[in-house]
Amino acid sequence: MNIDFEIFSPVHQIQNKLFDEQGLKVFIKRDDLIHPIISGNKWRKLKYLLKQAQAEDKTHLVTFGGAYSNHLLATAAAAAKFGFRSTGFVRGEEVNNDTLFLCRLHGMNLLFTDRESYRYRPVLFNQYFADDNKAFFIDEGGASTLAAKGCSEMVNELTETYDHIFCACGTGTTAAGIINGITERHPDTKFHGVPVLKNGEFLRNDIDNYLTTAADYQLHTDYHFGGYGKATDELIAFVKHFAAATGILIEPVYTGKMLYALYDLVSKGYFSPGSRILAVHSGGVLGILGMKDKF
Repeated sequence: MNIDFEIFSPVHQIQNKLFDEQGLKVFIKRDDLIHPIISGNKWRKLKYLLKQAQAEDKTHLVTFGGAYSNHLLATAAAAAKFGFRSTGFVRGEEVNNDTLFLCRLHGMNLLFTDRESYRYRPVLFNQYFADDNKAFFIDEGGASTLAAKGCSEMVNELTETYDHIFCACGTGTTAAGIINGITERHPDTKFHGVPVLKNGEFLRNDIDNYLTTAADYQLHTDYHFGGYGKATDELIAFVKHFAAATGILIEPVYTGKMLYALYDLVSKGYFSPGSRILAVHSGGVLGILGMKDKF
């Protein structure tokens, strides 16, 4: 089976009085529209990994994530779509939730593992699947050079140039891919990453590991709202207001934090008047299911 499908990811302008007052034009790259489940950076990161698995005659995708992992769900859906079996190692105690229900619905076998064992993912893979020559290892979040390659292709699709591009950062793979694309095609564009974890400056090492050329970029580390999967009332209010004002669904784990950072920086006069800014909607909107109680 050909591992590909048509990308539908338009760029929409976001209208807001704040942007007009600052003399800015702000746009959003709608990677959330690529696929209902294999959306955003999830498809971009999986694309070349799936092609490699197919080239190596592997038929069983084995990957890793937390109980609300968009990556687990995207891998389960991609496996079903392209004819693979799938297994997901889930970090932590056994639970049932909407995300894992959808993983199982797409045929994924789930193996719950304690957090200490989870830290050593290649060891886990070998422990369970060393004798399965059809098993293919995909790291947490799809983190890999091939994933960065897939993410770099987003820049190819841009028909306009931007002074700044913003993206949320979890593992740093998507950021590295976009930076690689910028370096190759739009070297005057500045990349801004918004880490969704506490003390996110550590992601610089992870990003640099996947860069094809050394590059200058900015990490805004003050918008984690308590850490990964954490949110405050202020962030939840922003997510609700943004969705109601634009008709674009976002969630508090990734894109919500990135867009909050962008709006906050605009309000503080961070950008020069006349700047054109692109925010990347990296999909994963089903992640909001794990935070329903906060709404």
